[in-house]
Amino acid sequence: ICKSLLTWRNRSFGFLEDGTFKQRNEGDITWFCNNTGFMWEIAKELGAMLIFAEHRYYGESMPFGQASYSDSKHLNYLTSEQALADFAILIKNVKSTLPGAQHSPVISIGGSYGGMLSAWFRMKYPNIVVGALAASAPIWQFPGMVPCGAFYKTVTQDFAKSGYNCEVNIRKSWSAINNISSSASGLVWLSEEFSLCGPLKNKNDVGSFKNWLQETWVNLAMVDYPYEANFLQPLPRWPIQAVCKYLTMDSTVSDKLLLQGVAQAAKVYYNYTGSTSCLNISQTATGNLGILGWFYQSCTEMVMPMCTDGVGDMFEPEEWNFQAFSDECNAMFGVRPRADWAEVVYGGKDISAHSNIIFSNGGLDPWSAGGVTHNISESLVSIMIPDGAHHLDLRYSNKHDPPTVRAARTLELMYFKEWIRQAKRPHRSHSHYRL
Repeated sequence: ICKSLLTWRNRSFGFLEDGTFKQRNEGDITWFCNNTGFMWEIAKELGAMLIFAEHRYYGESMPFGQASYSDSKHLNYLTSEQALADFAILIKNVKSTLPGAQHSPVISIGGSYGGMLSAWFRMKYPNIVVGALAASAPIWQFPGMVPCGAFYKTVTQDFAKSGYNCEVNIRKSWSAINNISSSASGLVWLSEEFSLCGPLKNKNDVGSFKNWLQETWVNLAMVDYPYEANFLQPLPRWPIQAVCKYLTMDSTVSDKLLLQGVAQAAKVYYNYTGSTSCLNISQTATGNLGILGWFYQSCTEMVMPMCTDGVGDMFEPEEWNFQAFSDECNAMFGVRPRADWAEVVYGGKDISAHSNIIFSNGGLDPWSAGGVTHNISESLVSIMIPDGAHHLDLRYSNKHDPPTVRAARTLELMYFKEWIRQAKRPHRSHSHYRL
């Protein structure tokens, strides 16, 4: 089902150059489509048609074909605003060409960056969508809105809850890596112990190795699902508990014994199936996510400050340095980020004028730190799923689902039905007064 997707032509803001491109219905849309069971499960009850629209510059929706990522001039049209306009045009097109669709109310649904887009779509195009579900959508993970360390504190709490001494030993592992990697024989030992595809040769390699490990623990926090899943990698149920079984050592453990445990823990994430011959430190997740496209967006308008202190979290201390980040973006893409742009365009924390948006967040999900986790008004509502990871509510229902996510889905469906009722209610005539 997820492969027979609509293709349409789209254009960009600006009237001088009226180019169009073919766009398919943040990543390869068929992959997201297969990981979004909630929509499939409720479609029949709502009598709904499902449209999975692919974001420009991701998957196969390349405005300039193979040249789309060739330079900053070709990447210039990769923005969330352009993507939202694409979706608005798509819906207008569907309504004008599909029999029976003309007066059908539309609800937008998304998770993660897609959840941010879903909320913003309702904010910017209330004439197009009657409501939005924004699952695990960190719309406040922008400068000055939430503490930069909150994300990594949530990751750490997940590990602390999942096994004895788990986060303590991950916190200790960084200095152990620094100690072992200070000699040539230590670099060889580390490379072999972690079954790395390429050997660590110098300090830069060790830096990349530590970043890879840090991202591994973050990804595990995002996909700490109560059943076997294959979202970022094939994993067991409650994967952090499986990881923490290798990290129960006491405080007297030697560096090498500690890192042997860390290596086994990392292999739960990268080699649960047993079919991986070596671990590649340049990749932490499925290739379907479109990492380069997201990095460009974070280098322009999606500036999300992150920091660690090694005390409230289990990572090496690293301050948020906007200038260093800007320089990195400039070196990579020839662009510099606009720190305040997301707040200017989408309202930051001042969104109370909007309506009909559900913000769902999982208590295990680090992105909840930048999400809307309290009700703002009667129709801007927060649904918290304490034992849920990253957009668990959007996934197919499963016998291992915690009661909190079942309740969340029931509530979401109730709101959908209410929005549809509102949209189909005849509009009352209003009296007009002359001033």
